[in-house]
Formats: sequence, structure tokens, C-alpha cells
Amino acid sequence: MFKILVVDDERNIRKLTKIILESNGFEVFLAKDGQEALDILETRCIDLVVLDIMMPNMDGYVFADAIRQGASNLPILMVSAKQNVEDKRKGFLVGTDDYMTKPVDEEEFMLRIRALLRRSGIVQDKKINIQDVILDYNALSVIKKDNTEVLPPKEFYLLYKLLSYPNKTFTRYQLMDEIWGMESNAGDNTVIVHINRLRKRFEYYKEFEIITVRGLGYKGIRYED
Repeated sequence: MFKILVVDDERNIRKLTKIILESNGFEVFLAKDGQEALDILETRCIDLVVLDIMMPNMDGYVFADAIRQGASNLPILMVSAKQNVEDKRKGFLVGTDDYMTKPVDEEEFMLRIRALLRRSGIVQDKKINIQDVILDYNALSVIKKDNTEVLPPKEFYLLYKLLSYPNKTFTRYQLMDEIWGMESNAGDNTVIVHINRLRKRFEYYKEFEIITVRGLGYKGIRYED
């Protein structure tokens, strides 16, 4: 299930946006300002951000700029009552991927979100293609020409998450939360064990690899050439 972070200082707008997104099959997290949103990103694997501009503590412009300064390609849809061309221009300059003005049309809102997810490489049929390799989410399989590897669920979900966001570093805590859940009794070394299994299983694959980012976590690398 894709995870969307809604950042808006207006409580009613947060609640309404949450209802719309959940009715379309998304998991939703809420933040009332940019700083709270950054805190959520420290512990959650978010797929897309719906972002307001005018907020206390840290506004949408500063938040988007902070995300891009951190070299993240996290999709950002800015939704604001500001309709001035200059405001939109500033939004795009700090790293926003798309911009809508309030009040939003629900159908257009969902179309834009799905388009951003497609552009970021999160395809709706839940398949990732890397040269001759296909990761099929529904079949929990990695297919390369005539060879099909069916993985245990946790191994596959871990690999799929890393390769869905190439070059993005995920902390071990984020991966534990995403794959095993906060209520899991899995130990601290669970992610390490599963990463090592994946590396062993695909050690001869030249299309992708999992890199350890010292002191931070892990990232997936896709070799598209």
C-alpha cells in the first residue's frame, strides 16, 4: 500500500484529504507543518507528499527545499490557496513536482497523484523492469529471461522497496517499520539478515545491487544500461 504524507496546518483540510486518499486505497500520515513532516520522514517510508504553503514553524517552500537539499526525489504535490503565478514559480523552483490550487477537484487530485507515482517509477501494476529483469510484486518473483526466483514475502518486499527508489537511502528503522511493522517482534538484526540473503541470492545479477551506506542504512542501485 502506498503511503502519502499530508502536510497542512488546517485540521479540516487534513481530515478531508485523508478521507479522499484512504477511500482510494492509500495509507495516510498527517502533519500540521513542515517540521512535523520532516520528523515523520525520519521514521516512515513515504511515497508522496501533499504539501500546503502557508504553515507555522516551517512553511511549504522551506520544507520542499530541505527535501531537495537532502538529494531526495520524493514526489511533492503542492496544494495551496495561492493562485499567483509567482507563488507557483517559487514552488517549482524549490523542488515541487506539481501544483494545484484550492479548492481542489477530487478526481483531478487523484489523477495528479497517480501520475506523480508513475513518474517516480512506482507503477500501478506493481512491476519494476531493469534491463532483462522484472520484479513482479503480485507474484513475489524476480524474473530474468527463463529464470524465475520466487522469494519469501519479507525478502521480496525489502528488495522491491529499495529498487522502487533507486539511490535513496533508507535507515534500518525505516525498513523495519515498512516491511515488518512497528508491532513486530523481529530483532534489530532482521534487516541485516535479509539484506545478506538478498545479496547472496542475486550476487551474479549485474542489473542491480544493494549498497550499505555507512552509518545511515541501505540503498538500491539500478543499472539501466
